Amino acid sequence: MNFTSNHFNTNHWAIILGGSSGFGLATAKKLSRHGMNLCIVHRDRKGAMERIEHEFKEIQSNFITFNLDALSSEGRTHVLDSLQKAMGPNGKVRMLMHSIAFGNLKPIAPDKGNPELQLIEEEDMSRTIYSMGTSLLTWTQELFGRNLFADDSRVLAMTSEGNKIAWRGYAAVSAAKVALESIVRSIAVEFGPYGIRANTIQAGVTDTPALRLIPGSDKMKLAALQRNPLGRLTCPEDVANFIALLCTDEASWVNGALLRVDGGECISSA
Repeated sequence: MNFTSNHFNTNHWAIILGGSSGFGLATAKKLSRHGMNLCIVHRDRKGAMERIEHEFKEIQSNFITFNLDALSSEGRTHVLDSLQKAMGPNGKVRMLMHSIAFGNLKPIAPDKGNPELQLIEEEDMSRTIYSMGTSLLTWTQELFGRNLFADDSRVLAMTSEGNKIAWRGYAAVSAAKVALESIVRSIAVEFGPYGIRANTIQAGVTDTPALRLIPGSDKMKLAALQRNPLGRLTCPEDVANFIALLCTDEASWVNGALLRVDGGECISSA
């Protein structure tokens, strides 16, 4: 199937939580090239805005952006109130993508080589699990309560191999990813009767700003490069291309799945 420049319904919108870099930004650019209207929510410092605004200039469709806390009730209300006005009476949300990378990367146990390293606290853990995990349900319920979802819509979330592999400093994010995957499955089952399909995407190791914050990320990239059967790391565009496919009518029977977009990295032993 070939995409046309206006493949998507002109009344359909995509909400991308975490759309200023990495997978979220690549997805915004991909969907925009095929006519999807966009609502991009991100939280960045003023110093990063020049780079972000330059990236946003590549978005070709109708879009609105919000630089605010997507995890606060005030921020969420402001976004959805503004989106409803922008969409007009016929607009609907075709896709909600959760790509928030706001998590704590402190270790849970002392490091013998660096005994003074601060350990993660309960509040850090809870905040990470909500921001990178269960906040997806909050957004889904709010959109549903406002009757903003299209009749055939998609809820998509980003996970990683850290959902089952323990990396030092990744405990909170790992817990969040497991919670996120569980939430997606529940959305798939309980919101399925209302036309909402929910799936989790597990990308391969990708050189994004979020990955670079993880301790030992250089070693992770090297190991993934050596292991990947296709001989390279995953790119944000690889994932964006797949997400665009999931937003098509033809993908409507995919629901409640964990879908790997990694070139075979996860299953390779070499």
